[in-house]
Amino acid sequence: MIRIDFTVNKKGLEHNVRRAKEHGIIIPTIAQMQDPGKIPGKIREKLKNVGLWDVNPLNLFRISWKNEAKEQGGLYQNTPNYIEIPPEVSGVPCRIVAMAGKWFPTGCHKVGASFGCLAPRLVTGQFDSDYHHAVWPSTGNYCRGGAFNSKLLSCDSVAILPQDMSKERFDWLKSIAGQIIATPGCESNVKEIFDKTWELKQDPEMMIFNQFAEMGNVLWHYNVTGRALADLYEAIKKPGQRLAGACFTSGSAGTMSAGDLLKDRYKDVKLAVGEALQCPTILENGFGGHRIEGIGDKHIPWIHNVRNTDMVIDIDDEDSQRLLRLFNTEPGQKYLKSIGISDEMIEKFTWMGISGIANVLCCIKMAKYYELTGDDMVVTVLTDSAGMYKSRVEELNEMYGEYTEVEAAKDHALHMLGLRTDSMAELRYVDRKRVHNLKYYTWIEQQQMDVEDLNAQWYDTANTWDAVHAQAAELDQYIDAFNEATGLLKEL
Repeated sequence: MIRIDFTVNKKGLEHNVRRAKEHGIIIPTIAQMQDPGKIPGKIREKLKNVGLWDVNPLNLFRISWKNEAKEQGGLYQNTPNYIEIPPEVSGVPCRIVAMAGKWFPTGCHKVGASFGCLAPRLVTGQFDSDYHHAVWPSTGNYCRGGAFNSKLLSCDSVAILPQDMSKERFDWLKSIAGQIIATPGCESNVKEIFDKTWELKQDPEMMIFNQFAEMGNVLWHYNVTGRALADLYEAIKKPGQRLAGACFTSGSAGTMSAGDLLKDRYKDVKLAVGEALQCPTILENGFGGHRIEGIGDKHIPWIHNVRNTDMVIDIDDEDSQRLLRLFNTEPGQKYLKSIGISDEMIEKFTWMGISGIANVLCCIKMAKYYELTGDDMVVTVLTDSAGMYKSRVEELNEMYGEYTEVEAAKDHALHMLGLRTDSMAELRYVDRKRVHNLKYYTWIEQQQMDVEDLNAQWYDTANTWDAVHAQAAELDQYIDAFNEATGLLKEL
């Protein structure tokens, strides 16, 4: 089944409503995440005393791109937080604009994607918080967001991620997740994650929220991330400026759904999927390990609407690593100041984590390929910030030795200004069909999905992708009914 199932389990729903009453849990709607102005004033008032990362159910109302850039007591703003990469840094005249995920709870927008997966099953009672454990398979941030939401919603969680992910992720999860499972390998070892979830799935108490296959991921990113990017473009565009493109590294491919909304609204937009050059699954049917944390490869996610993807762009993980050090060390920041970059902009560069840097590099390569000008804008998102990778910067210093302004200038020249338009390709119809067909080996043979659903993704977009996008209104009706049943909104 492609569309989200809203079948109600009355017993599970009763348990969830009771638990929500006991713990003071009010659930936000998708409409409120799109437009925080719709959030009740009394909730906004209470948020003034809540920290961004606090384990407090009120932080469900901070699952929005429009949070103020504050660690404590922040509310909302009309325009999402973003970075615009100056031409002297990007090396291209095209406007490169990246929406920042740092100001979500947990410091990452995956808290939204995981909400989109959990909420439909919670407000229908399919997930019974008295019985089930929420299992979050991930290459990093998704299990953090899932564990956090589970904690806020008084649900037990199991976080699964590769053992080679950053130390910061594991340290934080120890205080949030009910159980942590480290699987063999690095970001590209998704098969090992799937094997573990298949094993856990045999236990009826374990409910798997597989971000690579959950249409709630699609629903949330299309309606919330896509809408936020469109709002941002409309807010900052100059007269006569067009939205030329959007680029997102694949990961679960959830964020690619934001590109689907942009293509629905702006017909000339080119949508590109990024991946690591060291694991060129889309570009070459290839495989391998890589260091761009948070994106998983060696397969095509079930939820990737490949037919709507115009281009694949591969990024060398060495580029993202070197630039992480450039943007997050004192010598690197001194170099940036020497070329005229303001202190405010230098601070904003720390809003880019490793996959965020890769997203920006995808935008630059797209701009070079299409010879875009100052009349064009290309947009992307920054999944998380450099705060998740401080240990990686230390490792780079140990690996490459003392960093200097001269080394910073070299890194900028070689790993950003010197980007070429190799290792990328426009996807013709037959290319997209080839990539789509790769889903068969993971999802039909290994994960026992329905081949008819696979074909429907390609041949019946109105009853698959378009139908899922439109289910946001239906989800909100169930959320409103759940909140009505708890009575907590009336008691504010």
